[in-house]
Amino acid sequence: MPTISVEQNLLKKIMEKHGFVHDIEILSDQLPLLGTDIDSCTEKILDIEIFPNRPDLLSGETLARAIRNFIHHEDAKPSMEVVKGDISLTVSPELRDIRPIILGAVVKGVELGDDEEIDSFIKSLMDHQEKLHFALGRGRKRASIGVHDLSNLQPPFHVKAVSGDTKFTPLAMEEPMSIHQILESHPKGIDYAHLLEGFDLFPVIMDSNNSILSFPPIINGNHTTVGKETRDFFIDVTGWDLRSCESSLMLIASQLSERGGTIESVEVTDHSGKISNYPNGNAVLHKLPSDLLDGLLGRVLTDDEISLAVNRMGGRFISRSGNEISIEMPRWRFDILHPIDLVEEIAIGHGYEDLGTDVPKAPMTAIARSDVNLRRRIRDSMQGLGLMQIQSLTLSNDDDQFNFVRFKPVGEVTRITNPITIDHTLLRQYLTPGLLRLLSSNQHHNLPQSVYELGTVVRDHKNSDRVAFLVAERSGGFAAVRGRVQAFMRDLGSKDYVIEKLPDGDGPWLAGRSAKVIVSGIHVGCFGEIDPFVAEYFDLKVPISGAEFSLRNLENAISDPV
Repeated sequence: MPTISVEQNLLKKIMEKHGFVHDIEILSDQLPLLGTDIDSCTEKILDIEIFPNRPDLLSGETLARAIRNFIHHEDAKPSMEVVKGDISLTVSPELRDIRPIILGAVVKGVELGDDEEIDSFIKSLMDHQEKLHFALGRGRKRASIGVHDLSNLQPPFHVKAVSGDTKFTPLAMEEPMSIHQILESHPKGIDYAHLLEGFDLFPVIMDSNNSILSFPPIINGNHTTVGKETRDFFIDVTGWDLRSCESSLMLIASQLSERGGTIESVEVTDHSGKISNYPNGNAVLHKLPSDLLDGLLGRVLTDDEISLAVNRMGGRFISRSGNEISIEMPRWRFDILHPIDLVEEIAIGHGYEDLGTDVPKAPMTAIARSDVNLRRRIRDSMQGLGLMQIQSLTLSNDDDQFNFVRFKPVGEVTRITNPITIDHTLLRQYLTPGLLRLLSSNQHHNLPQSVYELGTVVRDHKNSDRVAFLVAERSGGFAAVRGRVQAFMRDLGSKDYVIEKLPDGDGPWLAGRSAKVIVSGIHVGCFGEIDPFVAEYFDLKVPISGAEFSLRNLENAISDPV
């Protein structure tokens, strides 16, 4: 979860501006009830973890607004005050297939304080942007944000698609660079070049002087950098998801408005010619069935109780008509997707501690699922064989899963679209490679090493469960692993099973020293010695034997004795 650090002086300043006393002890006691875990609350700094469903709390300024509603019961304003501005932004038609959603806003007259406060603000503004890029923008794919010093720009603005040879001076650079150069050598270009992969034209935002102020979603122009003299801001948000873009725009604007800024709308003409004004400050009207609220909370709340609870969460209770409750919530509350979310908001606003207690009205007897019994029996058997349970990563790669170990893919392989490392490019289909990696990482420990894993694999984009074990020991071989498999099958209650020779090259097993287990005509698993050539890929130089079984096949082939 994202963690933010907020200076207590900032919270105190904003609270006093609105007529409230900033009490650190009360803050420390009540803020966790909003759903934020406090890591540290000292006289100077508040460190808190923000749940992913509350991106509206990712800056000190927007957090202060939530504190005023939740702790001090300030009348909530789910609508954002937006003054009609005189700045326009026009998007060229070719942006439809490159970066179709482009929004803008202006905030003027922001009060930043002295030099020390300004430095802290600029740092927090950048931090807020990056956290929104993560929480709402999904790594800038759905939404990316640019914040500029408006005094260095000449409106109106227009967004065009340009060639990769187009040059401008990017942020923190002194010399102009072409777009191709930025994508290949600039740190931000390298990080986010994949978002524009395959495009021949690239989006840029220009002012009336044709100066490039932004190359979304990569980097801003250097001449628009926010500095100590900046008081008027232009915000651009671009992306592919309107909800993410709109929420990001409003949250950055809200952060600036909490410091005394006035939000002005920007007239945006999109790629289709449609004209809209952003940000749209109007609240969103939600409908909540009364019986859903009463049934989930276990008690009937009065209109006054609902109104107070909703107000504490930044919304406004409108009315109740029959079985329908009307509630207004801020448009930037990206997380309000369903009536159940409103129930949670009311529960938090009212206080879980005040919902009362109750006991189930219907008698219910818990019965374990058959696969739970099977898992328990497998764990008992593995532990009885002296094996230690481990849990390896679900993410793997082609070499470990297939190329090195000679396993064949089952159905389609589920691959990661934008893998962070070459080691984690797909979801595993087998457990044995993960056990081999574990043994490879623990060669500094004494032998024997006996491990097993009972875990999930993904085959043909569907989850399935498997169990595998490996034993690294100086003696043993095929006879030893066959004995372990026979003991395992005995522990599961299977007597009528057949062990047949496994074809050479089918998996990581040594030719002639491997076999498959068949129960009632069902192939439940295979076992054998690990081929030294396979072990060498994992830098292992000791004899290893093991087995891997399918839980689904075991469950279908062996009846549950419980």
